[in-house]
Amino acid sequence: MIEPDFPHIVLAFNYKGWKVEIDKGEMDGCPTYAAWANYNLGCVVAVPYASSRQEVVKRAKQWIDARNNQKIN
Repeated sequence: MIEPDFPHIVLAFNYKGWKVEIDKGEMDGCPTYAAWANYNLGCVVAVPYASSRQEVVKRAKQWIDARNNQKIN
């Protein structure tokens, strides 16, 4: 039977109107991290893979900055 993989949120914080949740997993015995960015209409995986907490937080903030700076016509 397939074992479901539930998120293991190890850190959550608010950044420029988004709630960021850092998920910790494991691949081949090494820790992996992903970042979920939640907003009022839903959520998105902003960073699907990073090898450290520092990297995933930095990339999540960069993703949010880029998203907030997009001009929607």
